[in-house]
Amino acid sequence: MILVIDVGNTNITFGVFDGEELMTSFRMMSKTAHTSDEYGAQLLNMLGMNGVSKDKIEGVMIASVVPQVMHALVNAIVKYIGKKPYIVGPGIKTGIKVTIDNPKEVGPDLIVDSVAAYEIYGGPVLVVDFGTATTYVPINEKGEFYAGVVSPGIRISAKALWEGTAKLPEIEIKKPESILARETISCMQAGLIYGQIGQTEYIINEIKKASNCPEMKVVATGGLGRLIANETDTIDIYDPTLTLKGLQILYNKNRKNKPQNKEFDDTNQPE
Repeated sequence: MILVIDVGNTNITFGVFDGEELMTSFRMMSKTAHTSDEYGAQLLNMLGMNGVSKDKIEGVMIASVVPQVMHALVNAIVKYIGKKPYIVGPGIKTGIKVTIDNPKEVGPDLIVDSVAAYEIYGGPVLVVDFGTATTYVPINEKGEFYAGVVSPGIRISAKALWEGTAKLPEIEIKKPESILARETISCMQAGLIYGQIGQTEYIINEIKKASNCPEMKVVATGGLGRLIANETDTIDIYDPTLTLKGLQILYNKNRKNKPQNKEFDDTNQPE
């Protein structure tokens, strides 16, 4: 079994694969600071609740966009799981060629999603991840990550509304019954959801046009991705576990290859 971990700005998502099958997944908040012992105790508890023995875990793969979490989390994995994890970063074999101006600026989450989409669905493919930020990454038929778009996520936009205005309340993020809203909460919901749908469709169409690739497949993922994917024909596939699948693919690509970058010598090679 392989343990994969996606450290995002809002949540840490854990997944356990048995071969190609995702057996289980679970989450904890990433904004709350924990010691390595706290991470370890929570992880062992959640593994146990999901019927997974730590002794069956053969290796660990982590992608993180929250550097301050990593020291405690990696130490927890080593101490409580007994494995030294691979970490997505320099020295990791991906099969994707990043051709933007500064490849080092690309977040590990974008790399993982790109690998998963290209390996599973083929190229050309456009990955749309509805996370804390909404990201758009096109991959061509040669497996090249050649551009990207980053926009505020739905939750960030909602938070800006109720924190930046005196009279607008905190609301549930859902599609209202009609865009012709008649009271404050549904007015806000209409603006957030229909605004995101419109933005999504426009950006997807412009990326296809600029790439001269009208038939590019579009794969969406992320927490609120289903809500948007259900409302637009521009998204072909919604895959909620795309990132976890990408981490599993990357583990398989790297388990026999020790990363060359010394920064990862002590943390990337499973025992």
